[in-house]
Amino acid sequence: MKKKEETPLSFLKELPILIISAVLIAWIVKSFIVQPFYIPSNSMIPTLKPQDRVIVNKLIYRVRDPQPGDIVVFIPPNDSKNDYIKRIIAIEGQSIEVSKGKVYIDGKLMEEKYVSSWKDRSNYGPVKVKEEHIFVMGDNRPNSFDSRVFGPVKKDKIIGKAMVIYWPPSRINLFQ
Repeated sequence: MKKKEETPLSFLKELPILIISAVLIAWIVKSFIVQPFYIPSNSMIPTLKPQDRVIVNKLIYRVRDPQPGDIVVFIPPNDSKNDYIKRIIAIEGQSIEVSKGKVYIDGKLMEEKYVSSWKDRSNYGPVKVKEEHIFVMGDNRPNSFDSRVFGPVKKDKIIGKAMVIYWPPSRINLFQ
């Protein structure tokens, strides 16, 4: 069998199929597997800073439930046009109370090494997290618009779990 001779024109014939395939693969990856997100606010300082960019795993909560400590991107109950990023503090069935800035889950003081050193003197609750919901808070508690304001978030509103800071290069970090 004789092999076809390739010409510059044969590449141009294949180019639209290559471009369409690349766009389709990128769309599938972004829609169902991972997606980059930009951090616009101070609400997660010191863990995340404004201008950071993170990769979010969109598959993980199909194989396991969200856990306290996970940093998640979600659609808040009060604003369907924007995505928020916060840390899960409590999950369904748990009781949360904030007293003078200290968080208590089921009556036990939570150790939070990731919280901003800025003094938070807020009070909230106690509230029991409803079934199929999570309670989220920013790490920069005095400057975080979170579940203390808009209430618990439905689990089906979670977009995914933040896995890594990929930009700027000086802040590259893999989350535990």
